[in-house]
Amino acid sequence: MENVSYVALRQPIVFELEGFEVPRSHGYPLFALVLATYVLVLLGNGVVMSVIAVDKTLHKPMYVMVCNLAACDLLGGTAVMTQLMVIFLTGEKKIPYNSAYAQAICVHTYGAAVQTILSAMAYDRYVAVCEPLRYHAIMTTAHMVFVILLAWAVAIIIIAVLFALNVGTPLCGTYIRHVYCSNRSILNLACVIGCCFFNLVFSSSFLIIFFCYTKILSACLMRKSDKASRSKALQTCASHLVIYLIYEIVSLIIILSNRFPQVPMNIKKFCTILIFIVPPLINPIIYGFVTKELRTSIIKLLKTRVAPKM
Repeated sequence: MENVSYVALRQPIVFELEGFEVPRSHGYPLFALVLATYVLVLLGNGVVMSVIAVDKTLHKPMYVMVCNLAACDLLGGTAVMTQLMVIFLTGEKKIPYNSAYAQAICVHTYGAAVQTILSAMAYDRYVAVCEPLRYHAIMTTAHMVFVILLAWAVAIIIIAVLFALNVGTPLCGTYIRHVYCSNRSILNLACVIGCCFFNLVFSSSFLIIFFCYTKILSACLMRKSDKASRSKALQTCASHLVIYLIYEIVSLIIILSNRFPQVPMNIKKFCTILIFIVPPLINPIIYGFVTKELRTSIIKLLKTRVAPKM
């Protein structure tokens, strides 16, 4: 899917995305569909971030991390969906060198930061369930800020190293057989072989989340006599676990779609962008419905800020 066609390079370098193979007449309906999806992503994540920022009762580790996850979802969704809208609206598939790398950096920062933030959220839930009496002593404001900054720092450093190794790589072509620019799609144009650290990020994130939830499950099973406490502990983890599973299921769909050559190319391309559409679209709904405190705050905000103006 990401094979390249080698051509003599001209300066300044301008890449050309393959994009979706659809008739030009379908561009406007597809633009409208992507625009509507993007507006929903902006509204959903924007409301979650605004409510958490405004409501001081939500200034807790769990919700601050949810706010960071919403910001991360906006980064990924904006990086890909805005480019898709340009392609569908104008038919222009060319993208300048700097813009291509900017999009690739945003795409990979989103992918890495999602994993590190979800790991930080798993750690927070682990402390809340397994060390309930010491939770406030451990998850102080300073410690919460440190954990969040560490999550972003790990993602950004990994991406910085990845692109520092590859940004000077000589290119032998400019035609990218993809819908958006990623480090892999650009590196496939290189005349030499590069390396990638994403397996390290995903495997480390999986191990942290697996460890935390194994401990949480063990702690819940030990509370056989306290059903109310066990039920509350599981409910606090449900939304986070569902969101993690959504990311993993979408990632699995992407992998499987590329494993089978009989899958149409447009379907493969569509599957690759699901990771930038499905989680950012669904995450605010999950937290809005599952998390009682956040749901109550959203309803309160809508009643006090929106309803009086109507």
